[in-house]
Amino acid sequence: MAVEFDPVMPKAGVSGDFSRTRRRDRISAPAVADAGASFLFGGDPANLLISPEWPKLAIPMALAPLFLAMVDLSLPPLLPSAIIAIAALAVHFSTFAMKVERDRNLETGQRMALMGLVVAFPMFLFGSAIGLFGAVSGVAWFHCIAVVATMSLLATVVQSGRLVGVLAAQVSIWSGVTCVATHIGGYAALAIGLCIAFAAYLRQRRIDMVVREKAESDQRAQTRAQEILSDYEETGQGWFWETDRRGQLTYLSNRVAEVIGRRVEDLVGRPFSELFNLAEQSGEGERTLAFHLSARSGFSELAVRAAATDEERWWSITGRPTYDTFNNFTGFRGSGTDLTEKRRSQEHASRLAHFDSLTGLSNRFRMSQTLEKILLAPQVHHRACSVFLLDLDRFKQVNDTLGHPAGDALLKHVAQRLERVVGKMGRVGRLGGDEFQVILPGKIEREQLGHLAARVIESLSQPYSIDGSRVMIGASIGIAIAPDDGVTSEALIRNADLALYAAKDGGRGRHHFYAADLHSDAEERRKMEEDLRDAVTSGGLELYYQPVVQTATEKITGFEALLRWNHPEQGWISPSRFIPVAEDTGLIAQIGEWALRTACQDLARWPGNVRVAVNVSPLQFANPSLPLVVTNALASSQVAAERLELEITESVFLNDDEGTDQMFKALKSIGVRLALDDFGTGYSSLGYLKTAPFDKIKIDQSFVRGATQPGSRNGAIIASIVSLAEALGMETTAEGVETLDELDLVRMLGCSHVQGYIYERPLSAANAAARLSTGLMAIAQGPRSARAARQSMLRKITVEHGGHSYTAMIRNISQTGALLEGLWNVPPGTIFRVELGENHAVTATCRWSGDDRMGVEFSQPLRLDDAGRIAAVAARPTSVPGTDYDMIVPRKVG
Repeated sequence: MAVEFDPVMPKAGVSGDFSRTRRRDRISAPAVADAGASFLFGGDPANLLISPEWPKLAIPMALAPLFLAMVDLSLPPLLPSAIIAIAALAVHFSTFAMKVERDRNLETGQRMALMGLVVAFPMFLFGSAIGLFGAVSGVAWFHCIAVVATMSLLATVVQSGRLVGVLAAQVSIWSGVTCVATHIGGYAALAIGLCIAFAAYLRQRRIDMVVREKAESDQRAQTRAQEILSDYEETGQGWFWETDRRGQLTYLSNRVAEVIGRRVEDLVGRPFSELFNLAEQSGEGERTLAFHLSARSGFSELAVRAAATDEERWWSITGRPTYDTFNNFTGFRGSGTDLTEKRRSQEHASRLAHFDSLTGLSNRFRMSQTLEKILLAPQVHHRACSVFLLDLDRFKQVNDTLGHPAGDALLKHVAQRLERVVGKMGRVGRLGGDEFQVILPGKIEREQLGHLAARVIESLSQPYSIDGSRVMIGASIGIAIAPDDGVTSEALIRNADLALYAAKDGGRGRHHFYAADLHSDAEERRKMEEDLRDAVTSGGLELYYQPVVQTATEKITGFEALLRWNHPEQGWISPSRFIPVAEDTGLIAQIGEWALRTACQDLARWPGNVRVAVNVSPLQFANPSLPLVVTNALASSQVAAERLELEITESVFLNDDEGTDQMFKALKSIGVRLALDDFGTGYSSLGYLKTAPFDKIKIDQSFVRGATQPGSRNGAIIASIVSLAEALGMETTAEGVETLDELDLVRMLGCSHVQGYIYERPLSAANAAARLSTGLMAIAQGPRSARAARQSMLRKITVEHGGHSYTAMIRNISQTGALLEGLWNVPPGTIFRVELGENHAVTATCRWSGDDRMGVEFSQPLRLDDAGRIAAVAARPTSVPGTDYDMIVPRKVG
């Protein structure tokens, strides 16, 4: 049986931070013997019943008579001596019996008989002979018993481990002695000895069976464990390794050797570190494999790169030091698994988390990280950077006309061009949709940034070839610079976004640097959005109505409903300012529904032959519930459907699909009239006129303006539109007619209806009803020909001439000239320098004068602001005591 040793505990002071395994001396497991074999053979690996030393017992047997004779000082008797001699010879010649047992395949019974012949029989003879010594020769029984005990002890020692041999020798020798004293007692002792021997055999057999079953169970468990580990290795799920105390491999799974292209035999005995490329060990700040091996500390799931040359492979290895029973370090033992696919998945997931899947550029998250890293740099001078925000112009049109796959392909081309232009100067990223970002680290002069932005715009504006189609887009760029425009990423991005909006508002296809006044514009827009929401909720919006006059009869046939907003603080706000806000915030749907209901309610109080036209925004048109809204408005006001005219712009055809056709059919099924508004200023295709059921085409006022001027082509355009409308059976309305010569021209060109200040300005609902009560006839009133729109005012200004300054007053002003008073009898042709406002001076020439008034012409036309006012005088000046300030709203409203 193997002897179990108690684990050797670590010595005091030895660190226990790492796990240990105890390695015991390796001994080969003995073969599992048959039940009862240990009773017969003991631990003899040859399984011999007779001990090889048994023949040597003949010598003490032969010397026993001499010993007794010497003790008794007499010659030994002949008979006992002869019997002892026979026993000694039998023992001596047991060598031949052992040879027979070893060389021949004897049955157990035969072997037992052979053992009885050379062990039991000689011992019985010896015991009997010693008993005769005591009984016949008169040798003291004490001496005889001592000889028998000695020989019994020697037999036990010689047959040690062979329980059956020991019992046979003991029972036989003592039975022989007993038989001399009493035959019955001797035979009884012999019988008792045999019974004891049989009982001992049965007991030992049971013990052997238990030991055998345990050994077989252990063997099965060990085999199962080995098979499981072998399967684990062979399937490639993992592998095992072991090193000696010098770090050299003593065991390695075949799978590892195959991966690195070497044989296991070549790797055993080599350093464990040769399996890996430790120069690329994963995990910054982690303890390396070399550290753990040198420190003899355990490690778990340490990622290392395999020393494979054909491909990149990564392993996760686990190991712990091993110690023998004396706490001596004997090496490392551990396992490993393949990390390659897991790392690839992690890298893929990381790429998805940091890069745009379509273009391969950095995504919003990675760009934000880059910007944060720059702005939080330890050194202040390293925190300088510039941010470009780019938005593609006309990209939606590509998606709508060519489809989203073409839009995706276009975005890839844009990304490539961006990276090519920016190069190594900075990082390019896609934030989503058609919005891109460029981060340029370091301090860069504004002039250089402007040149780079111009190159980007120029590159992105070049034609693209997408699926055989030639595509043209543009780009607008907003630029913010750190730390001038912000020291946090939120502030910098917000300011770049404001600059981008300014670039778009400036006409697109341009770049714009952030400026402080952009915040005030954004705040103004936010305030307008809040006020507009309040106006929608509280009923602060109004509808004004501008008459539409038939040119043939000069009678009012209807009105166009125009949205008006009288702000409680700012007064009348132009629709060109608040309508875009309503569209951006989604309020336009609510406003449009209110306008439809209100216009129908007002229409119900007018004569039955008068119509009303209501504008429908593209967002309203795209709403499937629009027909229901129109039906409800007509039903609640009890107005005939043909009296309602819906004005729709060409932009609804950008999404030319089945939904657009279905909407037209639904609206026509209600019975309302449809008018195409602002014709010729938007969508360029005329294909939609083949199917769109319009009743009227409205000619935009941009074609009417200047149509009477020499060399203008607007008249030809108007004539073409009228001819097209007549061919399609549609009416035409010329918008924005303000002078008599414009009225004569559009009447001559065949326009069926006219709308403009030449007949009437927009009227409130009450004034429109009062106007209709006077009849439908309309009288054209206005100037004979067009001139620049003028703004009346009373403002004190400074006029310089010949090194002298004079004070004058402006009575009215236009883009090209002004009426001044305060200077007497100024000769025509006199050139002045006129200070219109702070830091805004223009050169003007006197064209006429009378008394203290004169008309001047500016050398260059003045710029208009978004509201259509002269920008130089748009801000309200400080009131002049005793004067009245009046700024007239530009004529075109609605």
